[in-house]
Amino acid sequence: MTPIEEAGRLGLALAMAVFIGLAFEETYKRDERSSPGGIRTFPMLAILGALLFLLHSNSLLPFVVGLAAVAAWLYAHIRLAPISDGQRPSLMIPTANLFAYMLGPVALTQPPWVVVSASITAVLLLQGRDALHRLVHTVAPEEVFTLGKFLILVGIILPLVPNHAIVSWTPITPLQVWLALVAISALSYISYLLQRYLPSTHPLVPAVLGGVYSSTVTTVALARQQKGFAEARPELSAGIITATTIMYLRIGIVIALFDLRLAALLLPALLGLFLSGAALATWEWMRRTTAAAATTVPANNPLQLATAVSFAAMFVLVTVVSSSVRASLGQRGVLGVAVVAGAADVDPFVLSLAQGGVAGMSPRALAAAILIAASSNNALKAVYAALFGGIRACRRPAMILLILSLIGLSAAAIYLR
Repeated sequence: MTPIEEAGRLGLALAMAVFIGLAFEETYKRDERSSPGGIRTFPMLAILGALLFLLHSNSLLPFVVGLAAVAAWLYAHIRLAPISDGQRPSLMIPTANLFAYMLGPVALTQPPWVVVSASITAVLLLQGRDALHRLVHTVAPEEVFTLGKFLILVGIILPLVPNHAIVSWTPITPLQVWLALVAISALSYISYLLQRYLPSTHPLVPAVLGGVYSSTVTTVALARQQKGFAEARPELSAGIITATTIMYLRIGIVIALFDLRLAALLLPALLGLFLSGAALATWEWMRRTTAAAATTVPANNPLQLATAVSFAAMFVLVTVVSSSVRASLGQRGVLGVAVVAGAADVDPFVLSLAQGGVAGMSPRALAAAILIAASSNNALKAVYAALFGGIRACRRPAMILLILSLIGLSAAAIYLR
């Protein structure tokens, strides 16, 4: 390392120490000025750590001795500090001082982005003290367990799943099945968290988030609310259409995660369907003559074991059936499977095609099959809307869902030419 580069890294350590000191002063020294650390102490600690680190090039002994001295000083402060209302000084105070002491050596030995990112994280934790403490009381205890289950799916099980076919009757590997499960679970989990903790500033927000989670579930929930009114409510109709409109974005994102070329091929059709759905939802929304009633969509935990098992089983079943039908009946058989799969659950079928679960089909035929499955799903939701909300109240959203279904089938026909 050249002297100029070394000086630059020391300057970076000092700048980050001042940055952290500003946040520390605002958080911990606003009321109690005797708290150790701050905008002067942290740069001094950073310089001290760097100099002791450079003092002996072959040994960390000077640096370790300095670290022990700083730790002893902080321990003495904690033990001797007066107790206020039964509370001793926060552990964040000595931790921040030790962090500043470490900045110098880290800046000298690690890439600059490590120092900057670590410092920004420290500042965010310092400044977010009150918000993070409020978060503890806002988040329900079971949500931590739910997050733990999601991390198990992604961080523990996923790396251990084999990436080779284990049976001869399907080309799909266990890793592909689990990746499909993780992709759907991630989208659904994000939507679930937003539904539970994001303030609904607009009546259509629950429909948008519900569309990310499941447009079918959202359709049923809003249709049931529609039935509770003596006359049709345009905002509920708009919510039903909005959920399906978001479904097209969801399908595009899921496909792009596994097959960018197929996603690019489908982009014009999915974008056209999305814009058509958005226009029709806006048209329904503008029909309001009174203030919009609040809409609610149930936010169910998407990481239940039964849900994961049923999705994985459906994914494998759809893949096996599609491959068998392709071998015996050809491309038309797969398009028939798309109709049936869309009427059940469109996600396993879409993910199976995106991961190559059906061999021997052209990209345009795959795109057509996905559009047919989505259109079939729209027809099913139209039936659900009329069934759960009543024909009189949900006639308009059901008809619009059928219109979107016909548009999707028309787009599929174009891809098949």
